[in-house]
Amino acid sequence: MSPDAAATLALRLCEELGFAAAGIAEAVPSAHADNLRDWLAQGKHGSMEYLARHVETRLDPARVLPGARSAIVVADRYAERGSVDGLTPPMHGRVARYARGRDYHAVIKRRLHALCDRLREAMPGEAFRAVVDTAPVLERELAARAGIGWVGKHTLVIRPGLGSYLLLGGVLTTATLTLAGEPVADHCGTCTRCIDACPTRAITPYSVDARRCISYLTIERRLPIDPSLHAPLGDWLYGCDICQEVCPHNSASTERPARNAPAQSPMREDYAPRFASLDLLEVLGWGAADRSRALSGSAMKRATLAMLKRNAILVLGNVLARAPHAAALERVRAIAGDGDEPEMVREAARAVLARLGDSARRTSPTR
Repeated sequence: MSPDAAATLALRLCEELGFAAAGIAEAVPSAHADNLRDWLAQGKHGSMEYLARHVETRLDPARVLPGARSAIVVADRYAERGSVDGLTPPMHGRVARYARGRDYHAVIKRRLHALCDRLREAMPGEAFRAVVDTAPVLERELAARAGIGWVGKHTLVIRPGLGSYLLLGGVLTTATLTLAGEPVADHCGTCTRCIDACPTRAITPYSVDARRCISYLTIERRLPIDPSLHAPLGDWLYGCDICQEVCPHNSASTERPARNAPAQSPMREDYAPRFASLDLLEVLGWGAADRSRALSGSAMKRATLAMLKRNAILVLGNVLARAPHAAALERVRAIAGDGDEPEMVREAARAVLARLGDSARRTSPTR
């Protein structure tokens, strides 16, 4: 099959599989290797040690799939432009939009595997590998090369007409496909809304210090969170959308999607929100089975039970700092002194009580 025919087939299948956008890039080593190494050397990956492992593999798609020549890159849309949350219910913690529906890993990979199967039939002898963000691949750089969009100052891919509420995936292949999708010009300009709005000051132009990022702190960090960052967490229980909410490219628009995107590129029903927030006291009462039931099929299972309880206590502390709530305060006190709770959870509770000026003598551990 010719490179032109292979590319045409791949893009047609991507459209049939319901991806909001698709493009094809050459599977060549990263052009930003020095930037990645510097970012890691500064420790900005926090406790995500997996990012520092196999760096050379991450920088070269051909190390992920030997002989890779092309990358088919796709995007799913998980929220509409202009989507605005209403007031968070009392005693609730917010959940980032990407995690409100079904787990995107399963939603995207299922269709990528189907894409690989169809392409193998058409191109026997060629190798294909589906990848999402769990693979050691710099998917945002590949997406930019494939014309999906440009990488914004908040480091997320922004597609003209669609915005940045996008989930990325791809297929690496040894087949040679004609490149499809012109690189998109950077339209961030002089705008600094994402940088200015970040409550933890985690963002500098085109870089994020994960150690200060609310998404990292609530999703990836499996250790206590520095007390200086407790208040800036606000009401975010899991993840954060602030830098995307303020982005002009995510505002309501009647602009039509890019030419090579399926008509209107609607949000997939798989990502329809099951919840936008969770009751903090309920989360604090969860056991392992409760967490599994509540988060079945959700990307939120990335966070352990102890992490979710830690997050819930810190958000509850922010709620209590605004307005007293006797039952909630008593719950925090009880957890601070509950020897059956993980130490990280008790430490978070003690920090909340200290911040609220509560008596430390009421928080000594008991069994």
